[in-house]
Amino acid sequence: MAETMISFVTRRWIATAVLVLLAVLLVVNYGLYAPAIHRLPYFSGWLLFLLMLLLAAYNVRKKLPFLPLGTSESWLGFHVYAGYLTTVLFLLHIGFKRPTGWFEGSLAWLYLLVTVSGIIGLLISRAFPKRLTTRGGETIYGLIPTVRRSLKEQTETLALKSVADAQSTTIADFYVKHLRDFFDGPKNLLLHILEVRRPLNTLLDRIHDLSRFLNEQERATMDQIADFVRQKDALDYQLALQLALRLWLFVHIPFTYSLLIFSLVHMVLVYAFSGGAK
Repeated sequence: MAETMISFVTRRWIATAVLVLLAVLLVVNYGLYAPAIHRLPYFSGWLLFLLMLLLAAYNVRKKLPFLPLGTSESWLGFHVYAGYLTTVLFLLHIGFKRPTGWFEGSLAWLYLLVTVSGIIGLLISRAFPKRLTTRGGETIYGLIPTVRRSLKEQTETLALKSVADAQSTTIADFYVKHLRDFFDGPKNLLLHILEVRRPLNTLLDRIHDLSRFLNEQERATMDQIADFVRQKDALDYQLALQLALRLWLFVHIPFTYSLLIFSLVHMVLVYAFSGGAK
């Protein structure tokens, strides 16, 4: 395990060093040859487009795991570092200036959205799986509604049973006022992503405050309900993180293909109106 970790860290440092070296070489050489070579932006544009094609190919590679095209880990590593390199190329290509015109502006915004969504995806894909294991183990995404419904039914059963057992509607009234909406569906998804536990603590504090005025049997019932509240909150936590891991791809991938299409149109327009095809 230690050797594997050392190997991973070493590979990451090597990849980072290569990335920095390539970036420096690009910037230095671009600065040296840009005044002398009038068509240098054409070269940077083609290089940027080819790199983006290779980055988009990673999604194709994931859908064809049976082909001998290298490991998914290697493709991911290339995808990450090549993505960083495109940022340098993009800035060089536009001359570190704000694009003018609605089409160039739209193209720049698309590139920004793809880059930012890619960085966010990289961060959450590394952090969220670790976080999922800290809250009761990962629950299969498709089973979350079933588990949530089961927790709601068990809690309602306890609340209704307390009416007959304690000859009091205190727990049932508390459930209707404070817990029914909580168990009806997912709650506080954004707060879960941000690791904010205030809503859970508020519910548990209310349960604790009520328990002080109950008899021993009712307190035992409220302890069970509190446990179901914790399980429901953990389930919402699982849903929030798994949903984020799934949804970011529905942003990143469509924007990536849109960027490629806009880039192709951009290249056609450049060659058509500047005589570059000659």
